[in-house]
Amino acid sequence: MAKGYFLSAHRSEADPIKKAAYNLLARDALEKAGGKVIAMAKVGKKLTVHESGINQSTVLIEFNTYDEAINAYHSVDYQEALLALDNGADRDIRIFEGI
Repeated sequence: MAKGYFLSAHRSEADPIKKAAYNLLARDALEKAGGKVIAMAKVGKKLTVHESGINQSTVLIEFNTYDEAINAYHSVDYQEALLALDNGADRDIRIFEGI
């Protein structure tokens, strides 16, 4: 069965206070739902963008299945993390099935 992936790509720098509050909750919520952070790119580190890419933070989380990734996003714990973020980041969130 194909893995599921959750990709978070920032379009601009996040509000540092709101991002910190989100970070306290989000990783635990996604790991509790079966996710594993497999890649994280931060501004100022090795990060190269092309075409319409934006030089901002990007995170890739792997799940056992696509449905597990979807359920993680909609979980009560992750929704609490989003409340803490309180629109403090402009992100492109994509959940997709691997090959």
